Order: sequence, then C-alpha cells, then structure tokens
Amino acid sequence: MVKEGWDALARWRDSRMGERGDLWHRALIDPTMLRILGPVRGLRILDLGCGNGYLTRRWARQRASFVLGVDSSRPTLGFARRRERARPTGARFLERAANDLSGVASGAFDRVVANMSLQDIRDAAGAVKEVARVLAPGGRFIFSISHPCFDIDERSAWLVERVRERDGAWRDRTWRKVRQYREERAVRVPWKISADETGYTTAYHRTLSTYVRILRDAGLAVVRMEEPSPLSEMVGKSPQGRFVQEIPLHLVAEAVATRPVARPLGASKVRLPESRTSEGSPSRAGRRSGSDDRTRGSRSRRPDSKPGS
Repeated sequence: MVKEGWDALARWRDSRMGERGDLWHRALIDPTMLRILGPVRGLRILDLGCGNGYLTRRWARQRASFVLGVDSSRPTLGFARRRERARPTGARFLERAANDLSGVASGAFDRVVANMSLQDIRDAAGAVKEVARVLAPGGRFIFSISHPCFDIDERSAWLVERVRERDGAWRDRTWRKVRQYREERAVRVPWKISADETGYTTAYHRTLSTYVRILRDAGLAVVRMEEPSPLSEMVGKSPQGRFVQEIPLHLVAEAVATRPVARPLGASKVRLPESRTSEGSPSRAGRRSGSDDRTRGSRSRRPDSKPGS
C-alpha cells in the first residue's frame, strides 16, 4: 500500500514522534538545536512546521510567554491539538502555509524555529521572508535541515569498504558518496511505514549557498552553524549511528534579524483570525529527518571484489 503526502502520514508520524521525538530527533538533531535556542522562559516562539507539536508544547511547559505551532497539514495539527487538550500547556496551533503567515503580526516573535521542515517547503524563500517579517528586531531564527552537502536524496549513500592500512591490517572504513550536489530539484522521498506500507513526501534539495542567499535576501544574517553528533542512544540503536559520528547528515543554523520589520508592531500580541485557530494546515511544512524509516540515502555496501573482504 502506498500513502502520499504528510496528511496521509499524520497518524504514523504522531505515533513515531510522541512527546519526545523519534530516535533521530531526540538523540541527534534536537539536542544541538535546543542548545542553540537556549532558555525560552518569557520568550515568544513560533514553531514553523510544528508537526504533532511535541516541541511547541515543550516550550510552553518551559514558561515561554507565548508559543504558536504552525503547520500545513490539517490531520497533523489534529493530533497536535488532541495532545494539547489531553494535557494543556497553553500552546496554540494555526493552519497556515509557511510562505503566508497571514494573521500573524509583524515583529510578533522573539524566536522562530523550523526543525526539519525548511527542506520540505517548496517556496523556501517566501517562507524565510515571512520568518523575517514576524521576527522582532534582533530576533533569532533557528532551523535544522538535512545536510545539503552530504544527504542528497538518492544521489548520496554510505559506502563501507575494507581497507588495508599501513600496519598491514584490514579494517572497515566508511565514506559518504555524493553526486550532482549542484543540481537543485524536488524529490519524492519514501518512508517505510510497515512491512507492506510505504509513504511518500516531497522534499527539495538546495545547495548550502542557496540557503545562505535566501537568508541574506530576507535580511537575516547567519551567526552560527553546527553539525549534530549522535548521542550514545543513537549510536547503540541505529545502524547508521556510528557512520554519523564521522560524517554529519544534518545541519543546524542560527540567523539574526538585521532589518527593521516591514510594518510597525503595535501590540505585542499575535493577531490570529478566530476562524482559523481551531482546525488547520498549509504549504508542505511537515517534519522529516534522515531517519532509519526513510528508505533513501541510508544504503551501505561492501563490495565482494575488494581484496581481503
């Protein structure tokens, strides 16, 4: 059975992410992203591409003054709202396209976070312009993405070979093979849901220089980039864990708003249309990662023809 798009995968994604994130998020991506974000108490935070809202609710529990989760998948937001109703934190959720945050006031947020969503948004430039608009002067944009240099859909793969080293011993060595890095394109990403089910979503490969240009054109200056290393949990549980210790598959970046907002901010509150705050979803701002459930970009090969293998 084949499922298409984040709407169709909403239940599966919610069960995977739960309240802590799946293995790849909680033991690889999130620790670096959360460290860069820092303490959230008293801050206004927008979670762009919030998925089931596990981080949105986390920040609300940590006493952020206002937390809004935005996503483009109505079924996904349905799961976020169910979890919020079951254990209220004060987090709110809104259906919007990432490149059209209508109803959200300019300069309304101190932080915008896009955790593994930016590479799934077709109009990334439009989305980043909206991020810059809703950030207060001096506000920060923190985002994580699949590493543009090393995780390029089916054009990248692990290569494991046995190599004879200087001491004469044969040892396994890992490489990351990459081709057509400069070719930017949309790609259909397969996810292994079960033994007989595969889901597909659309992602967009962009070069690192394209991401920097998009940020610069929106008036955001990159001040930090980090490449997450796996925690021990991931090394022990994921077949790719030890490989990612050597070669990163994700990138976390921080950018700071350098321009005044386009429109003056009156009240500090976010303006939301009442008709759009109960159920919701917009552009494909779902959440994904290079996880073991993703069936591309995680192959390893040991050539039988290699001497001593």
